[in-house]
Amino acid sequence: MTLAGRCSKLAGNLVSALRPVQACRSLTTQSLPDLPYDYSALEPVISAEIMKLHHSKHHNTYITTLNQSYEKYADAEAKGDVAKMIELQQAIRFNGGGHVNHSIFWQNLTPPKDFEPPSGELKSAIEQNFGSVEDLSKKFNAKAATVQGSGWGWLGYSPELKRLVITTTANQDPLSTQGLVPLLGVDMWEHAYYLQYNNVKADYLKEIWKVINWKDVASRYSKAQ
Repeated sequence: MTLAGRCSKLAGNLVSALRPVQACRSLTTQSLPDLPYDYSALEPVISAEIMKLHHSKHHNTYITTLNQSYEKYADAEAKGDVAKMIELQQAIRFNGGGHVNHSIFWQNLTPPKDFEPPSGELKSAIEQNFGSVEDLSKKFNAKAATVQGSGWGWLGYSPELKRLVITTTANQDPLSTQGLVPLLGVDMWEHAYYLQYNNVKADYLKEIWKVINWKDVASRYSKAQ
């Protein structure tokens, strides 16, 4: 091959390497997870009407919008449109966080008939960090009640501090944005309780502890350590 030919081939390879390649990137499509119980299973703590709207409408909307944002982001990336990519990051964070948070929330709940209090390693950690399960619920409720507008109350695990932490996040921000591992999340958006508890968040927070799936929380705690 002549020098000119080798230079032409090298230039072609360089252009190919720098060109955004959409074909090599597969889109990750999210889907609505099935609930591990019927919509009416959490009554009387959470009504079937709320559960159906919350799961099939609200959660599903987050997923639909997230998937649409994925597609737009991939298109912008393929075109090298950095400004558009930055613009879409907020939609991905919000709707992606909504999907992540709700997926945890559904697993954190259990029908009243199947409720079992925390035990073993998780119970010991709760007592060490908060005094008792009752003290945990009081401190959690007090913190969650401070959420203004929309957000989440969380029991998380701090890998850095190696202890349980009670905190909140705004809107649909996932707990990972605070460097914490989510163990238990309570949705403080009005759509989670308003049809049943109206504007009395305190009653919703008081009752939610009757349907907490401590086995799921314990499993998350075990994996987080």
